[in-house]
Amino acid sequence: MGIAERKEKQKQDIKKMILDASMKLFVEEGFDNVTIRKIADLIQYSPTTVYLYFKDKNEIFFYLHQLGFEKMIELNQNLAGIANPLMRLYKMGENYIQFGMTHQEFYDVMFIQRAPMECLSTMENCEWSAGDTAIGSLRTLLEECMDKGLIQKAPVEVVAMAIWGLVHGMVSLAIRDRLIKIIPQEQLVKVMHQSINWLLGTIDTSIKPN
Repeated sequence: MGIAERKEKQKQDIKKMILDASMKLFVEEGFDNVTIRKIADLIQYSPTTVYLYFKDKNEIFFYLHQLGFEKMIELNQNLAGIANPLMRLYKMGENYIQFGMTHQEFYDVMFIQRAPMECLSTMENCEWSAGDTAIGSLRTLLEECMDKGLIQKAPVEVVAMAIWGLVHGMVSLAIRDRLIKIIPQEQLVKVMHQSINWLLGTIDTSIKPN
């Protein structure tokens, strides 16, 4: 490994240390209590070093939110082998719930905290590529379901936002312990299936929710 490669590896290692430390502090102390100095102290570097890699705390959490989307995309790789698009839609919802329940801190940064969006608004192109890819996949899947007559035709944007809002609401309530007395965690997927069926006005009896 040459000098340039070693320097680049060191930069990436330090950047990863900063992101890991930021997430650890976020989990332990909450977003508002995380400071650049606390992050620097945890990785045993100066705050100046942190600022060499990120301009502020919002930018750090923007990169954490990007990492969260990468994890979600990996989880959705199992959709490709499902031929029935309606079943694929259900599985996408299951994956969303699974991700939210098992990666609650990432979910919080991706969909609840304002910091990533505040950082995005200051960027030159201001394009939310991660979010656009996620909602784009849902729109494409809904179009396929409509084209095959599995669900009633309707404005795709409206249906996509309704489904996302429905599943997001369930996950957000669940990870804040708002559903525990109403819907046990193990029933979330079943209720999600039923809710989507109700929302789309279709019951496909060939698909059995878990």
